[in-house]
Amino acid sequence: MLCRRSRRGDRRPRDPLLTGRPNPLAGEDLPAAPRQQRSLDKRSRLRAAGLTLFGQRGYEGTSVDGIARRARLAVGSFYQHFRSKRQLLLVLMDELLEGLSRLDLRPAAGGDGRAVVRALLAGAFATDRQYLGAVRAWQEAVLSDPGLAREQRRIHAWTTVRVVAAFTRLQQMPGARRGVDVLGLARVMDGFFWNLLGRATQMSAAELDQWIEAATHLIYHALFADPPMQSRRVPRPG
Repeated sequence: MLCRRSRRGDRRPRDPLLTGRPNPLAGEDLPAAPRQQRSLDKRSRLRAAGLTLFGQRGYEGTSVDGIARRARLAVGSFYQHFRSKRQLLLVLMDELLEGLSRLDLRPAAGGDGRAVVRALLAGAFATDRQYLGAVRAWQEAVLSDPGLAREQRRIHAWTTVRVVAAFTRLQQMPGARRGVDVLGLARVMDGFFWNLLGRATQMSAAELDQWIEAATHLIYHALFADPPMQSRRVPRPG
Protein backbone atom coordinates (compact mmCIF):
# COMPACT_ATOMS: atom_id res chain seq x y z
CA MET A 1 0.00 0.00 0.00
CA LEU A 2 1.39 3.38 -0.98
CA CYS A 3 -1.26 5.35 0.88
CA ARG A 4 -1.61 4.25 4.46
CA ARG A 5 -4.45 4.79 6.90
CA SER A 6 -3.59 5.82 10.41
CA ARG A 7 -4.68 3.25 12.96
CA ARG A 8 -6.79 3.83 16.03
CA GLY A 9 -4.58 3.82 19.05
CA ASP A 10 -1.53 4.93 17.10
CA ARG A 11 0.31 7.15 19.56
CA ARG A 12 2.87 8.52 17.13
CA PRO A 13 2.71 12.34 17.02
CA ARG A 14 0.51 13.44 14.12
CA ASP A 15 1.64 16.01 11.61
CA PRO A 16 0.20 19.37 12.75
CA LEU A 17 -0.66 20.20 9.14
CA LEU A 18 -3.05 17.25 9.06
CA THR A 19 -4.98 17.96 12.27
CA GLY A 20 -7.46 20.61 13.37
CA ARG A 21 -10.16 19.79 10.85
CA PRO A 22 -13.25 22.01 10.60
CA ASN A 23 -16.23 20.96 12.69
CA PRO A 24 -19.50 21.60 10.80
CA LEU A 25 -21.48 20.52 13.87
CA ALA A 26 -20.05 23.18 16.18
CA GLY A 27 -22.94 24.98 17.84
CA GLU A 28 -25.55 22.56 16.47
CA ASP A 29 -28.35 21.47 18.80
CA LEU A 30 -28.19 17.77 17.99
CA PRO A 31 -30.73 15.30 19.40
CA ALA A 32 -29.31 12.89 21.94
CA ALA A 33 -27.27 10.12 20.33
CA PRO A 34 -29.17 6.82 20.19
CA ARG A 35 -28.02 3.93 22.36
CA GLN A 36 -30.40 1.08 21.65
CA GLN A 37 -29.68 -1.04 18.59
CA ARG A 38 -33.14 -0.42 17.15
CA SER A 39 -32.60 3.35 17.28
CA LEU A 40 -29.10 3.00 15.83
CA ASP A 41 -30.53 1.03 12.93
CA LYS A 42 -33.14 3.71 12.26
CA ARG A 43 -30.51 6.44 12.25
CA SER A 44 -28.38 4.42 9.86
CA ARG A 45 -31.33 3.96 7.50
CA LEU A 46 -32.08 7.69 7.57
CA ARG A 47 -28.45 8.52 6.78
CA ALA A 48 -28.39 6.08 3.88
CA ALA A 49 -31.69 7.42 2.55
CA GLY A 50 -30.43 10.99 2.81
CA LEU A 51 -27.21 10.18 0.96
CA THR A 52 -29.12 8.49 -1.84
CA LEU A 53 -31.72 11.23 -2.30
CA PHE A 54 -29.18 14.05 -1.98
CA GLY A 55 -27.21 12.37 -4.74
CA GLN A 56 -30.24 11.80 -6.98
CA ARG A 57 -32.21 15.00 -6.40
CA GLY A 58 -29.83 17.51 -4.85
CA TYR A 59 -30.49 19.54 -1.73
CA GLU A 60 -33.59 21.47 -2.75
CA GLY A 61 -35.17 18.43 -4.38
CA THR A 62 -34.87 16.37 -1.20
CA SER A 63 -37.42 16.63 1.60
CA VAL A 64 -37.65 15.25 5.12
CA ASP A 65 -40.78 13.36 4.08
CA GLY A 66 -38.92 11.82 1.14
CA ILE A 67 -36.01 10.75 3.34
CA ALA A 68 -38.36 9.14 5.86
CA ARG A 69 -40.30 7.33 3.13
CA ARG A 70 -37.15 5.96 1.53
CA ALA A 71 -35.96 4.77 4.95
CA ARG A 72 -39.43 3.23 5.51
CA LEU A 73 -39.90 5.17 8.69
CA ALA A 74 -42.39 7.68 9.98
CA VAL A 75 -41.50 11.38 9.68
CA GLY A 76 -41.48 11.54 13.46
CA SER A 77 -38.58 9.09 13.50
CA PHE A 78 -36.55 11.49 11.39
CA TYR A 79 -36.96 14.29 13.94
CA GLN A 80 -35.87 11.99 16.75
CA HIS A 81 -32.43 11.90 15.13
CA PHE A 82 -32.10 15.13 13.11
CA ARG A 83 -33.82 18.46 13.53
CA SER A 84 -33.83 19.25 9.79
CA LYS A 85 -32.43 18.05 6.48
CA ARG A 86 -29.81 20.79 6.88
CA GLN A 87 -28.63 19.17 10.10
CA LEU A 88 -28.54 15.76 8.42
CA LEU A 89 -26.36 17.27 5.70
CA LEU A 90 -24.03 18.73 8.35
CA VAL A 91 -23.75 15.32 10.02
CA LEU A 92 -22.86 13.67 6.72
CA MET A 93 -20.24 16.30 5.89
CA ASP A 94 -18.77 15.94 9.38
CA GLU A 95 -18.44 12.20 8.78
CA LEU A 96 -16.73 12.84 5.45
CA LEU A 97 -14.23 15.24 7.02
CA GLU A 98 -13.54 12.78 9.82
CA GLY A 99 -12.77 10.10 7.25
CA LEU A 100 -10.45 12.45 5.37
CA SER A 101 -8.69 13.45 8.59
CA ARG A 102 -7.81 9.80 9.22
CA LEU A 103 -6.09 9.39 5.88
CA ASP A 104 -2.33 9.19 6.18
CA LEU A 105 -1.06 11.23 3.26
CA ARG A 106 2.56 10.30 3.76
CA PRO A 107 3.75 8.27 0.76
CA ALA A 108 5.28 4.95 1.73
CA ALA A 109 8.84 4.22 0.77
CA GLY A 110 9.40 2.69 -2.62
CA GLY A 111 7.52 2.97 -5.85
CA ASP A 112 7.84 5.47 -8.65
CA GLY A 113 6.34 8.95 -8.46
CA ARG A 114 3.35 8.24 -10.67
CA ALA A 115 2.36 5.14 -8.68
CA VAL A 116 2.61 7.07 -5.42
CA VAL A 117 0.46 9.92 -6.75
CA ARG A 118 -2.15 7.44 -8.03
CA ALA A 119 -2.23 5.64 -4.69
CA LEU A 120 -2.70 8.88 -2.76
CA LEU A 121 -5.62 9.91 -4.97
CA ALA A 122 -7.17 6.45 -4.82
CA GLY A 123 -7.02 6.47 -1.03
CA ALA A 124 -8.63 9.89 -0.79
CA PHE A 125 -11.38 9.17 -3.30
CA ALA A 126 -12.17 5.83 -1.66
CA THR A 127 -13.35 7.83 1.35
CA ASP A 128 -15.06 10.52 -0.71
CA ARG A 129 -17.08 8.10 -2.85
CA GLN A 130 -19.18 7.06 0.13
CA TYR A 131 -20.40 10.65 0.48
CA LEU A 132 -20.87 11.80 -3.11
CA GLY A 133 -24.56 12.55 -2.48
CA ALA A 134 -23.69 14.74 0.49
CA VAL A 135 -21.06 16.66 -1.50
CA ARG A 136 -23.52 17.35 -4.32
CA ALA A 137 -26.17 18.59 -1.88
CA TRP A 138 -23.60 20.61 0.07
CA GLN A 139 -22.36 22.46 -3.00
CA GLU A 140 -25.95 23.35 -3.88
CA ALA A 141 -26.89 24.39 -0.35
CA VAL A 142 -23.93 26.76 0.14
CA LEU A 143 -25.22 28.94 -2.70
CA SER A 144 -28.18 30.12 -0.61
CA ASP A 145 -26.98 29.54 2.97
CA PRO A 146 -24.38 32.07 4.25
CA GLY A 147 -23.57 29.90 7.27
CA LEU A 148 -22.74 26.92 5.11
CA ALA A 149 -20.78 29.16 2.73
CA ARG A 150 -18.56 30.27 5.63
CA GLU A 151 -18.04 26.66 6.63
CA GLN A 152 -17.23 25.84 3.02
CA ARG A 153 -14.37 28.34 3.04
CA ARG A 154 -12.96 26.77 6.22
CA ILE A 155 -13.22 23.29 4.72
CA HIS A 156 -11.46 24.34 1.51
CA ALA A 157 -8.69 26.05 3.48
CA TRP A 158 -8.16 22.86 5.48
CA THR A 159 -8.16 20.52 2.50
CA THR A 160 -5.79 22.83 0.61
CA VAL A 161 -3.31 22.66 3.50
CA ARG A 162 -3.53 18.87 3.37
CA VAL A 163 -2.86 18.86 -0.36
CA VAL A 164 0.11 21.19 0.16
CA ALA A 165 1.51 18.80 2.77
CA ALA A 166 1.11 15.82 0.44
CA PHE A 167 2.69 17.63 -2.51
CA THR A 168 5.59 18.84 -0.35
CA ARG A 169 6.35 15.27 0.64
CA LEU A 170 6.17 14.15 -2.98
CA GLN A 171 8.77 16.79 -3.83
CA GLN A 172 11.21 14.99 -1.55
CA MET A 173 11.14 11.91 -3.79
CA PRO A 174 13.79 11.23 -6.44
CA GLY A 175 13.04 12.88 -9.76
CA ALA A 176 10.91 15.66 -8.31
CA ARG A 177 11.07 19.08 -9.92
CA ARG A 178 12.49 22.02 -7.99
CA GLY A 179 10.94 25.46 -7.78
CA VAL A 180 7.34 24.29 -8.19
CA ASP A 181 4.65 26.65 -6.87
CA VAL A 182 3.24 23.99 -4.54
CA LEU A 183 0.65 26.27 -2.93
CA GLY A 184 -0.69 27.44 -6.28
CA LEU A 185 -0.82 23.89 -7.60
CA ALA A 186 -2.55 22.69 -4.41
CA ARG A 187 -5.22 25.38 -4.66
CA VAL A 188 -5.97 24.49 -8.26
CA MET A 189 -6.11 20.77 -7.61
CA ASP A 190 -8.16 21.13 -4.42
CA GLY A 191 -10.77 23.11 -6.34
CA PHE A 192 -10.66 20.50 -9.10
CA PHE A 193 -11.20 17.66 -6.61
CA TRP A 194 -14.23 19.29 -4.97
CA ASN A 195 -15.75 20.17 -8.33
CA LEU A 196 -15.24 16.60 -9.51
CA LEU A 197 -16.87 15.20 -6.37
CA GLY A 198 -19.86 17.49 -6.83
CA ARG A 199 -20.46 16.08 -10.32
CA ALA A 200 -19.50 12.48 -9.60
CA THR A 201 -23.04 11.31 -8.74
CA GLN A 202 -23.86 11.73 -12.43
CA MET A 203 -20.84 9.70 -13.57
CA SER A 204 -20.24 5.99 -13.87
CA ALA A 205 -17.51 4.47 -11.74
CA ALA A 206 -15.42 4.00 -14.88
CA GLU A 207 -15.78 7.67 -15.86
CA LEU A 208 -14.80 8.82 -12.37
CA ASP A 209 -11.75 6.56 -12.51
CA GLN A 210 -10.79 8.18 -15.81
CA TRP A 211 -10.90 11.60 -14.18
CA ILE A 212 -8.77 10.35 -11.29
CA GLU A 213 -6.28 9.00 -13.80
CA ALA A 214 -6.23 12.38 -15.57
CA ALA A 215 -5.59 14.12 -12.23
CA THR A 216 -2.75 11.67 -11.57
CA HIS A 217 -1.20 12.59 -14.92
CA LEU A 218 -1.47 16.33 -14.24
CA ILE A 219 -0.03 16.16 -10.73
CA TYR A 220 2.78 13.82 -11.70
CA HIS A 221 3.97 15.99 -14.59
CA ALA A 222 3.67 19.14 -12.47
CA LEU A 223 5.79 17.71 -9.65
CA PHE A 224 8.16 15.31 -11.42
CA ALA A 225 10.55 15.71 -14.31
CA ASP A 226 10.23 13.23 -17.15
CA PRO A 227 12.93 10.56 -16.95
CA PRO A 228 15.64 11.02 -19.55
CA MET A 229 15.19 8.95 -22.65
CA GLN A 230 17.85 6.34 -23.13
CA SER A 231 19.94 7.01 -26.17
CA ARG A 232 19.63 4.43 -28.84
CA ARG A 233 22.55 3.44 -31.05
CA VAL A 234 21.55 3.67 -34.66
CA PRO A 235 23.08 0.80 -36.60
CA ARG A 236 25.25 1.82 -39.53
CA PRO A 237 24.37 0.43 -42.91
CA GLY A 238 26.61 -2.51 -43.68
